[in-house]
Amino acid sequence: MTTVTIIGRPGCHLCPTAREIVETVVADLPDEVGDRIEIIEKSIDEDAALYELWWEKIPVVLINDEFHAQWRVSPELLRQRLETQ
Repeated sequence: MTTVTIIGRPGCHLCPTAREIVETVVADLPDEVGDRIEIIEKSIDEDAALYELWWEKIPVVLINDEFHAQWRVSPELLRQRLETQ
């Protein structure tokens, strides 16, 4: 199982775009890849540790808890990374 975590907060103007890119990329992957991916959203407002790490970098995308992107998410790079997990 691969986990894609989107870290953001309410009112973040880039966060909905990041979420849309992640959801679109996962939906477009072949079923055998996409079915193994879980998308999780977390808010820095609900977790002090996340706030401390990421407050000025949201949205942040992690893959299996490893940093993948911040601010803007490249669909091409995300697709490549997920296909090799």
